[in-house]
Amino acid sequence: VQLVESGGGAVQAGDSLRLSCETSGRTFGKYGMGWFRQAPGKGREFIAAITWSGDNTYYADSVKGRFTISRDDANNKNTVFLRMDSLKPEDTAVYYCAAAVHGPPITHSSASNSNLYDYWGQGTQVTVSS
Repeated sequence: VQLVESGGGAVQAGDSLRLSCETSGRTFGKYGMGWFRQAPGKGREFIAAITWSGDNTYYADSVKGRFTISRDDANNKNTVFLRMDSLKPEDTAVYYCAAAVHGPPITHSSASNSNLYDYWGQGTQVTVSS
C-alpha cells in the first residue's frame, strides 16, 4: 500500500485547509486510516482516525471541533481527507496519513497508537502564520 498526501500549504491563522490522502497498491477491502503530525523538534502526534466503515472517528483534544476526518471509498479506494478549520500557528507541522491494514481494527483506545498503522505517507507541510 502506498499513501500520498496532498493539500498542504502556507496559510494565515484562522484559515482552512483540506488535506487528502490517496492510496495505491493493495486497495481492495477497507481499513482504518489516521492522520498524525510532527512539528520541528517534536515527536509524532496523533490527530485523527477513522474506522474502516467510516462509522467512527476519533480526534486529539488539540484539534477536536476544528478538524474533521472523512473518507471516500468509491472505486474501492481508501481515500481519506482531513478538513482543518480555524488553523492556529501551533498547527504548523508535517502531516502524515497512515493505514492500519494488517492489525486489529481501530478503536477509541487504540487509534492514537502509531504502532497500529502499517503504512505511512511521505507527509505534507502545513505552515500557519499569525
